[in-house]
Amino acid sequence: MLARDWYYTERRRIGIDSAVASLYDRHDNSDSRANAALTMLGVKKGWRVADIGCGNGVLACEAASMGADVDAIDISPAMLALADILARDRKVKIRTQFAGMLSFAYQPNSYDLIVSEFALHHLPDFWKAVALSRIFNALKRGANFYLRDIVFVGMPDGVERDVEGWADFSIKNHEFDRESVITHMRDEYSTFSWVIERMLTDAGFQTVSADYHAPLHGTYLLRKPKAGEQS
Repeated sequence: MLARDWYYTERRRIGIDSAVASLYDRHDNSDSRANAALTMLGVKKGWRVADIGCGNGVLACEAASMGADVDAIDISPAMLALADILARDRKVKIRTQFAGMLSFAYQPNSYDLIVSEFALHHLPDFWKAVALSRIFNALKRGANFYLRDIVFVGMPDGVERDVEGWADFSIKNHEFDRESVITHMRDEYSTFSWVIERMLTDAGFQTVSADYHAPLHGTYLLRKPKAGEQS
């Protein structure tokens, strides 16, 4: 077996400490947003669902309340602790897994739905592609992958304008400060929408929808083709 000492260290991620976790996802409408997303995705009782980069577990717990069998996956022990607390408070059962997109344990063709929100940008592009291939392999044929992330919708020559527009939007609407924007641009790995779209296609996904509804935000509904279908 090949040594994996060259594998990317996911714990390089920014913002995985307990202080950040205590402030994470404070918005009052996070429950309703999670419910709306899962309802749109058609979650059913008995489905196997993975939330990769689950944060404090709001979406994972909401899926569990709908009767899904849920794996809540995060590289931050502090976030997983919050997810466990929320599950106890809401009297739902989730399985927490200390792992990231490159390390989560799975059986091939086993999930009815995988969700990942604002986690992929923590990986450089090479490792994004590896992560997307793993997610594709984990899904059942015909199952969906719901991805939200920070992406650059424009072209390289418009980056300065786009980033400043995103900074202004985020500071006004999402309780960001200027330092958060600087940290993201300097230390994290958001990429262009056309790069992400090519990665998703090359991983084998069918794109059901791609929505760029806010500055530097992309929402993708993707499907693993059934046997005999073309991607």
